Amino acid sequence: MPADRQAITAPGAPAAIGPYSHAVRTGDLLFCSGQIPLDPESMELVGDTPADQARKCLENLQAICEAAGTTLDRAIRCTVYLTDIGAFADVNEVYGEFFAADPPARVAFGVAALPKGAQVEIDAVVAL
Repeated sequence: MPADRQAITAPGAPAAIGPYSHAVRTGDLLFCSGQIPLDPESMELVGDTPADQARKCLENLQAICEAAGTTLDRAIRCTVYLTDIGAFADVNEVYGEFFAADPPARVAFGVAALPKGAQVEIDAVVAL
């Protein structure tokens, strides 16, 4: 294991639902685990639409970044997973609110299913 590898736990983000860290810091990068739209208090899914769920995913990623001493607007790359690729335009609109200027590189995938029945999951690589 690299000596400069540090697992990050974010008090403002939902607890991990598996054997993973919220994020791992190494060098000048933060690798954030995928976030589904879980409320950190209730651990229940929030948001009826993919757009609403994307907003919560990005809010959870913001909390993780803050715990690591950075901000989501320093994201280098994000991956968006959608159970309905037809919702891309709606999710893209919310995504644009978080990255209005100088957005990160991004990829989006249509997937068959996500944990807990979520419609959206987003992960990020962020500069420290």
